[in-house]
Amino acid sequence: MKSNTYKQIKKLIMFAIILTFGFIYIKEIISILSYIIKLFMPFIIGLGIAFVLNVLINVIEKKWLKNIQASPMTKRAISLMFGLSIVISFFVFLLFLIIPNLQNTIAIFADNIAVYNDNLQLILERLGINSETISEIIEIFKNLGESASIYIKNNSNQLLETTLGIASNVVVGFFNVTIGLVFAIYFIAQKEKISHQVENLMKAYLPDKAVNKINDIAILSNKIFASFVGGQCIEAIIIGVLCFLGMILLRLPYATTISVLVGFTALIPVFGAFIGTIFGAFLILMINPLQAVIFVIFIIVLQQLEGNLIYPKVVGKYVGLPGIWVLVAVTVGASINGVLGMLLSVPIVSILYSIIATNVSYRLKNKKTQE
Repeated sequence: MKSNTYKQIKKLIMFAIILTFGFIYIKEIISILSYIIKLFMPFIIGLGIAFVLNVLINVIEKKWLKNIQASPMTKRAISLMFGLSIVISFFVFLLFLIIPNLQNTIAIFADNIAVYNDNLQLILERLGINSETISEIIEIFKNLGESASIYIKNNSNQLLETTLGIASNVVVGFFNVTIGLVFAIYFIAQKEKISHQVENLMKAYLPDKAVNKINDIAILSNKIFASFVGGQCIEAIIIGVLCFLGMILLRLPYATTISVLVGFTALIPVFGAFIGTIFGAFLILMINPLQAVIFVIFIIVLQQLEGNLIYPKVVGKYVGLPGIWVLVAVTVGASINGVLGMLLSVPIVSILYSIIATNVSYRLKNKKTQE
């Protein structure tokens, strides 16, 4: 009894020392963690890609290629190539769908600048603004191009630095994604071997009880992440279809292009559809400003339907998380780390929810047994 008490006191003292050390050197610890994350970013991206691709590849391997007589390695290679082809084809299709419409919109904008000026003047007149003020506003719009040109000339060095900074970030991002994709392909191709190596490593350095707990959490995490990806894809398809039907009923232009884009960006939990809305509103604005306003109102209504009904019901059902906790997870995730936080918050909270629920159930059973 005394031995157990001594061990508990020792653990508490160690925990207090680590916590105090963490508070004192919090900035240094965050800086070191940021450096480590930046250093391993290609592999973190690779693991993310591998998790998402693995869901599709498992479906191809276990369902589509189920009755094909071939070795497991051959099936894995075929499913990997087929899965990558589907993903790449989808992105190429998206680009071919968006770019021509974007070019068309820019051409319409360039051809109708004079019309836009006339329309602006008519709107200002209807609002009861006097002619002098209207002339000043029109003059401001005419001078915008000249002002931009003067600013660029006077701040060419700063502009060059900014451009180089953006270019550098794009190159680094492209490098990280490329390395991540190669790592993801290798990881999926060798996932059983890597899993076996990690398990042997744990068994060599950790107690059996700890290894079993880690394995249970890993299996649960994989199941929830796979369910999350599946649920997210179904939810995105639902939003895309609803957006298309709504745009057809409202007779809005670019229904197919914008619906595909809204559905694709809806892969980002709850708030993703707004990203597609900005692009869609811009496309429609160049043709008909009133229709652009109607489109934005329609998407706001659709977004409320998605955020409060479709997303919690569809994704919450797949990851085993109640709707209210889905909304809490997405909101907190967004405040912590933006889009990435929103993407990861739901599966992470779902894993924690499952672990806590299992532990609570176990403890309650123990209490009843003791009574």
